[in-house]
Amino acid sequence: MRITCDIKDKVALVTGANRGIGKAIVDAFLSHSAAKVYTAVRHLHAAEPLVEQYGGKVVPVQLDLEEPETIVAAASRARDVQVEVNNAAVFMASTPLDRNALDALELGMNTNVFGLVRVAQAFSPVLKQNGGGAFVQINSIASLVCASNFATHSACKAAAYSITQALRELLGSQGTAVLSVHPGLIASDMGHTAGLAGSAEPPSVVAEGIVGALRAGDFHLFPDSLAKRVGAAYRSFSETVIEFGIPEYRAAHNSVPVEK
Repeated sequence: MRITCDIKDKVALVTGANRGIGKAIVDAFLSHSAAKVYTAVRHLHAAEPLVEQYGGKVVPVQLDLEEPETIVAAASRARDVQVEVNNAAVFMASTPLDRNALDALELGMNTNVFGLVRVAQAFSPVLKQNGGGAFVQINSIASLVCASNFATHSACKAAAYSITQALRELLGSQGTAVLSVHPGLIASDMGHTAGLAGSAEPPSVVAEGIVGALRAGDFHLFPDSLAKRVGAAYRSFSETVIEFGIPEYRAAHNSVPVEK
């Protein structure tokens, strides 16, 4: 069953909202008539340009995925959130044979995976209280395709994608749409740091894609040209296994979202 969500008149929260894909999402949500966007950033001053641009439609909140208390505090403050976008992430990549491989993996897991779990636990009750809404997780084609030079990053994104699949089932039971976004080559700081070759596309393609995918009730979004190639090859498996599910591969009793 598809759960749809129109961003019009919704209250949203976007992590890592001050630049790149996060800022583009803020811009797109407000251009599509969102009522308000909480811009969640590690340092509040980073959101000042957005406040200058949008005034009271933007409300900065402090949130750091590596500091659980800031996530809890943000969820406590933003009790009217209907759409949560977990966009913030770190990129520290190495091969499995590099001397810093475990350090890179630890940082990536703590931020990109543990952070996702912390955000989901904090905001799932808020979304339920406000009628379901939507939970958007920015993953990557790196969650499906591993390149050896940033294998630790791919491993973290693959773990985040697994968590996102679980959230689709768990949050779906409370009427919350879950969207897993898998960008490919995007002109952002992270893409630049990765040193990926090819023609990077603007962050707006991700942001506009999210608006459309939420409206359609999709679970996966492959927004740019490279991502679309990966998504086309992955579609059959996704539709018949990931989204349809395997009844035999299911525990008799599932956990439920944490109630606060």
